[in-house]
Amino acid sequence: MMAGRQPRGQDNIPAEKTDGEIQKPEKVPEKNPEKNGDKSNEKLIASLDIPALQRLKISELYAIAKELKIEEMTTLEKSDLIYKIMQLKTGDEGAVACEGVLERLPDGYGFLRVNNYLPSSEDIYVSSAQIRRFSLLTGDRVSGLARKPKEGEKYFSLARVDEINGLTLEAARKRTFFSNLVPIFPDQKMNLEASPQNITTRLIDMVAPIGFGQRAMIVSPPKAGKTSILKDIAKSIEINHPEVIIKVLLVDERPEEVTDMRRFVKGEVVSSTFDEPPEQHVKVSELLLESAKRLVEHGKDVVILLDSITRLARAHNIVVAPSGRTLSGGLDPASLHKPKRFFGAARNI
Repeated sequence: MMAGRQPRGQDNIPAEKTDGEIQKPEKVPEKNPEKNGDKSNEKLIASLDIPALQRLKISELYAIAKELKIEEMTTLEKSDLIYKIMQLKTGDEGAVACEGVLERLPDGYGFLRVNNYLPSSEDIYVSSAQIRRFSLLTGDRVSGLARKPKEGEKYFSLARVDEINGLTLEAARKRTFFSNLVPIFPDQKMNLEASPQNITTRLIDMVAPIGFGQRAMIVSPPKAGKTSILKDIAKSIEINHPEVIIKVLLVDERPEEVTDMRRFVKGEVVSSTFDEPPEQHVKVSELLLESAKRLVEHGKDVVILLDSITRLARAHNIVVAPSGRTLSGGLDPASLHKPKRFFGAARNI
């Protein structure tokens, strides 16, 4: 059966007569791809918070900065560009989601370090009253809302605390300080063999098995593949023990090695490359160790993979005040205390 065609011009809503007047059909809004694109970009910008901005590539940040009409975007570092974007995004009275690792300063207040555990313009100021109220310690990972800096202020300020170390505020209060925990011998083996093709981890399980809470050190000449062994260990832990939190610390390494490790390991990779001062090597290592302690206080299993403790000891040797004595290799005995403290923090609780 063939249907008859309607006359041209009547395929839309027909016009009706009312009181002698003709009502025209309502106009369908025209589709403007440019305007729709602007709205989608606005929604994208509105949904971004500080952790989400840090995960973006620099080209994606440039696109957002162009949308917000930031002219000097190509002359800013990534942290400064994120700070500019957050300032324009939050408006006058807005707040933005934030997350970072707390570093308490001697004056009582602190900052949430959001960029590789290092000071930056993205850091969130935490008042001493908030630190006392929520019993916060150095190394606590805090998430919440931050408000825009007021006139005369330099940093975003923490306005609300939602979670501490991934726990609710009530659950976060129930913890035992790390120094009060009782260390015992390892009683659970860490299985590192993940695939038949990887002989390295199988040999470690056979020759030098590692248990939870045990310390292990790789001693090898330069360019012998110790970094590759660390990568294999990290991958095996991810597969066999997904509940374990992995933290990789690269001290005095090349930037390309840091990028390669971040692409290979799903866990947290913190770095202080060889072009940074030794004071930064020391600061990053101490803050990462404190963050691991805070997680252990809440009953979490944490594995720290450090590359390398030799370079960390050299950094301490430069930073520490000379004691007047010198060991072989030009090391000051006082510089070995903190690397030994870092290594000795591993324990079964």
